[in-house]
Amino acid sequence: MPISGTPSRAELVEHLVATRIAGDVATPRENNLSHYRKLANGDRHYWLGLELGERWTDEQDVLAVMAERVGVNDDPEYRYGQDTIDPELTVDGLERLAGRLRKAAEGRQRVLLATGHPGGLLDVHRATASALRAAGCEIVVIPDGLTTEEGYVMQFADIAVLEHGATLWHTHSGSPMKTILTALEREGRPLPDLVVADHGWAGAAGQYGVDSVGYADCNDPALFLAEAEGTVQVTVPLDDHVTSPRHYDPMTAYLLAEAGLA
Repeated sequence: MPISGTPSRAELVEHLVATRIAGDVATPRENNLSHYRKLANGDRHYWLGLELGERWTDEQDVLAVMAERVGVNDDPEYRYGQDTIDPELTVDGLERLAGRLRKAAEGRQRVLLATGHPGGLLDVHRATASALRAAGCEIVVIPDGLTTEEGYVMQFADIAVLEHGATLWHTHSGSPMKTILTALEREGRPLPDLVVADHGWAGAAGQYGVDSVGYADCNDPALFLAEAEGTVQVTVPLDDHVTSPRHYDPMTAYLLAEAGLA
């Protein structure tokens, strides 16, 4: 059953495990390892808008970071079966993210929010945008008419998304975020003080030099590597598309309460 109001930390951990946002998640071990290997082999699809160079060419190094920051099994010989996200690390990430949101609210900063997973995370970002606006932040309005090879870059409910065929589109590409930031500069408008996003949207913003925080799944290691290097300030580990987007509501309530935005 859904949690009403704002959960305690212990209640949230229990909820994350029950809904498989963390704990025993749906992403299998073999998929995780495949993505770690492809990133290490230089497949830029898995770099999520970042420039990793030659720094992460050993998949075992990638696995070590993911074990530390996400809680996946750290045994390189464990190759098939269930993998995990440590719910305590998820809540730790939410608390770090809350600290950055608090800073944005106190400074009434310009914030851009975006998602490549609108089916799961759109309402998480929308609620965050609404709370930041109420606190006096400027929610950045993106320029009109932006496109990438995948589709149109648009803003829906204050959140930048990719639209294709009248449908909000799932993408891990960093191209839409880079398109937004270069368009803002071209128009002579200031860049955001903070980007709150996920996947390539968060990675590309951090690579561009903008303060960036976001969410990523256990099979998307690039943002966790970027956090380890300091390119992305916070990456929260979670399953990014569980059976109902309503399952994220207690997590969002906890985040905003910790940020002083509830």
